[in-house]
Amino acid sequence: MMEVKAVIRPNKLAALRTALLETPGFPGMTVTKVEGCSAPNRTGKFNIKDELTDYSAKVKIEIVCNDEVAQVFMDRIVTICQTGQVGDGVVWCTEVPKAFFIAKSTP
Repeated sequence: MMEVKAVIRPNKLAALRTALLETPGFPGMTVTKVEGCSAPNRTGKFNIKDELTDYSAKVKIEIVCNDEVAQVFMDRIVTICQTGQVGDGVVWCTEVPKAFFIAKSTP
């Protein structure tokens, strides 16, 4: 199992959700509101005031999925969420040694 995580612009969430729902093997996702900032060398801001007030609203997406579809989800996230500007976000993937999907058992 793998966990795909991404921090994206909030205005990209609806389009991403639509695209992921259409992707075979999509198990669902967790969405969390977060704040973040870019490193000063990526934004051109070098004084401490700019660095401390540079936080912007973002959305964190988490998807636990089978290994075979993790790269598909990562590619889909990048394609949907990139604008070409600093602050578009970041996507990464980590191994999940063990996971269980909680579901109602049938009698």
